[in-house]
Amino acid sequence: MGRQATEMLKGTLEGIVLAILSTRAAYGYEITAWLREQGFSDIAEGTIYALLVRIEQRGLVDVAKVPSEKGPPRKVYSLNAQGREYLEEFWKTWAFLTERLEQLRQGGNQA
Repeated sequence: MGRQATEMLKGTLEGIVLAILSTRAAYGYEITAWLREQGFSDIAEGTIYALLVRIEQRGLVDVAKVPSEKGPPRKVYSLNAQGREYLEEFWKTWAFLTERLEQLRQGGNQA
């Protein structure tokens, strides 16, 4: 992934992680692995863990500690009602931005 894509991803990563958690509960490594499978190969595990801490502190997710076969229990994150509201707002903003960007790309409605 190039520098421009990396910078764009930084701005949307929170919404992407919340969208993943809207479909299923997951722990940090699972989220990182899924993102890498989808082509986001430059994502560092530490980036996802830091983001998970932030969204937990903001009350967007619920956390359950689940025993692990090796090591300490894993923190499994699931989207809660507040997180679903936040994600809905993210999708509205995303739709607005993509619509405007597509208009610009097509050469219409330029200022």
